[in-house]
Amino acid sequence: MFSARFAKFIEMWQQEFGIERSIDEKVCEDRDGNPIPWYTYPAIEYLSQFDYRDKKIFEYGCGNSSLFWSARAESVTSIEDNPKWFTKWEKEFDRANLDVRWRDEGEAYEQAVFEDGCRYDVIVVDGKRRAECAAAAVKALAVGGMVILDDSDRINTSKEYMKAVAALKEADLIQVDFYGFCPMNCYSKNTSLFLRRDFNFQTLAGIEPVNGWGNLWSMNRRDRKEFYKKLG
Repeated sequence: MFSARFAKFIEMWQQEFGIERSIDEKVCEDRDGNPIPWYTYPAIEYLSQFDYRDKKIFEYGCGNSSLFWSARAESVTSIEDNPKWFTKWEKEFDRANLDVRWRDEGEAYEQAVFEDGCRYDVIVVDGKRRAECAAAAVKALAVGGMVILDDSDRINTSKEYMKAVAALKEADLIQVDFYGFCPMNCYSKNTSLFLRRDFNFQTLAGIEPVNGWGNLWSMNRRDRKEFYKKLG
């Protein structure tokens, strides 16, 4: 038999995070149907705090994360290596500030970050050839920027991830790991951010951190007392 508190915990994951629908329907969306990345929820909440309106984003790996970033950033360039998915994303992701490109020619994939001759504020390594892409990302990263390496917990069993993390740490970036559950999965994983030491993104709310999903401190004192009273 579930306690009232445990039942409320499950209800929070269902309603606030929308994880039941995400797992059952295999969609990376929040409770309101907005696209979110396939990162851990703690990483998504942390990243959602910042103002990206003047930021350039580059992604190795396209998907709902591309829509998440394009809703926030000045521009997004996303690289896809699967022709089938590229055709789908190019057709469905009709955003003026989102450029989806297909690259699957060996080194052309990781070298795509240099094609436009600019530096990017956020570079996401979440596709293939992650060791090579991480090494390229370091060279293309803008002052004050960050690199996102998803599924970084695979470092425990993968030489590719060992090399990727090593390349980012050798560049003197600060590693911050966000462990936890993520959309579509029934198990936990890790998303790591690698921040330049001059990282200084501004927050949308003017404070940091903001209250996350299901956080009681977003309620006033009276509502918090009523919440706990109902649980007994």
